[in-house]
Amino acid sequence: MLTTEILSNIDRPTSMRAIVLEKASEKIRLSDVQLPLPECDEHELLVKVEYVGLNPIDAYFAKSGFSQWQYPHILGLDAVGIVVQAKKGLFPNIGDRVMWHANIGQQGVLSEYAKVPNFAVSIVPENVKASEAATLPCAGMTALIALDKLQVVQGDTILIEAGAGAVGQFAIQFAKERGADVFTTAAKHNHKLVKKLGADAIFDYHDKKLCQKIRLALGPQGFDAVLDSVGGDSTMRNIELMRFCGRIACLRPLPNIDQELMFRKAPNIGIVSLAGAWLANSLCAQQKMSFKSNQLLDALAKGSIQTPDITLIEFNAQQVSRALHIQVDGGFTGKQVVKIFS
Repeated sequence: MLTTEILSNIDRPTSMRAIVLEKASEKIRLSDVQLPLPECDEHELLVKVEYVGLNPIDAYFAKSGFSQWQYPHILGLDAVGIVVQAKKGLFPNIGDRVMWHANIGQQGVLSEYAKVPNFAVSIVPENVKASEAATLPCAGMTALIALDKLQVVQGDTILIEAGAGAVGQFAIQFAKERGADVFTTAAKHNHKLVKKLGADAIFDYHDKKLCQKIRLALGPQGFDAVLDSVGGDSTMRNIELMRFCGRIACLRPLPNIDQELMFRKAPNIGIVSLAGAWLANSLCAQQKMSFKSNQLLDALAKGSIQTPDITLIEFNAQQVSRALHIQVDGGFTGKQVVKIFS
């Protein structure tokens, strides 16, 4: 193998294509631009990006903006690519394929090259496709961290909201692996999908008698745990469906919860925020995300989990803008992945 110094100087470009947000807007209008290559410090890797997984949070902040962003801002948080530059002795090595969830406060990964701290990446096993790995970071880590917060164990009953969404699909599989009885909500046309993933009881979230039907199937005891990915009024409903001192992990901001409900149910409420690991500058939390990435990749390599169906998106501003609008509109059950290099 060539040394790091030689490799870093062979055919190294000085600029790169990127997709940027000039300003936050409800219309989500992105632009194709040329930018200088990122400059890495001694603990950062330069990665040639192959695939970027899109998430609802990308669309949300494209519309609303984020306080720490400088514009034009490169969107995208979930990436897979090949390490092309690293300081001598730094791990992973040049030529390794890596996966990571990027720092939301910095420039994103919808670009031909990106920089990332070496401790924040996981090496992708040879038998895992790069496009499939790109579906894992945000949705997969959110599911795992939520289940950890919920302390899901053998025999627990858990309600996983939006089971056909990417987080829901991963959460169903890992909850079943832990021995839980899984209840989930999904549109009727997705019931077959979530049943195949392992859900024990499935309910149409459009059903006006949803609560009554859940109580009839669950019995009087209430859920041990709830993974609440919807928020708003659904959070109140889910607390009502929990047992006394049950556990709920929320992926969205909390609503104003009725005081009587809080006293009557005494819920243990946990908040899941991958972004917080970066925003709090918590090295421990950032490394934990890397450990979770390893867990996800290992499960995928062993065939114990499956990823959502992938729709490949072209690497241009028009197609990515369209894909983000699809995320906003909802009802999309697979995973949109932008193909940068392959």
